[in-house]
Amino acid sequence: MSVLLETSLGDIVIDLYTEETPLVSKNFLKLCKAKYYNFTFFHRVDRGFIAQAGDPTGTGTGGESIYGVMSGSPYIPTEIRPQLKHGLGTVSMATLGTTNMIGSQFFIGLSDNIDYLDGKHTVFGRIAEGMDVVHALDECVSDKDKRPLRDILIRHTIVLDDPFDDPPHMPRPSSPLLPTKSQQDMMRIEANYEQVQVDGDTERRARDARAQALTLEMIGDLPYAD
Repeated sequence: MSVLLETSLGDIVIDLYTEETPLVSKNFLKLCKAKYYNFTFFHRVDRGFIAQAGDPTGTGTGGESIYGVMSGSPYIPTEIRPQLKHGLGTVSMATLGTTNMIGSQFFIGLSDNIDYLDGKHTVFGRIAEGMDVVHALDECVSDKDKRPLRDILIRHTIVLDDPFDDPPHMPRPSSPLLPTKSQQDMMRIEANYEQVQVDGDTERRARDARAQALTLEMIGDLPYAD
């Protein structure tokens, strides 16, 4: 059960702990499938700590669950499992204060020395491919509010394997090649943004082919996806 995140720093493949955290994993998979994260950015990158994303407002205070997207409950409960520990390359959903509820925001661990987050946030996955991107995230320059000076975008999400049925009436938008006007208004400088606009069709076809190869690799039809 995996998701491919196409970021402006490179591609990341996340393997999800669907058996241990089924509710949280389903929420993340469906948000990715609904293209909720497309052209959102990492709004907080704290070196040696975490890189946080998943807030469409870019403020760190927004976001909602897939059920909120469908006009239902905006949040779901946490699924904290003692055996799932925070560390370098782990992926967790950010808990909303002391509510024990989560929406859409998630973060990637940038260090093994973050075990004090255990019991506070739900670890639901790990980076299976793209640790070079994780290291690049850790090296980016951020402002006083921990937002990178050069925006690091999630350009596109591709669900490689999903064991869960879609909720009724879940949105299934076509993948946009360009960000919306409101998303553009929030952006700072983003590497290769012009290339997305000029070469979007070619880049999308190449990445879709890579995603298909990764899916085939997962079920054993290919020795590798490169």
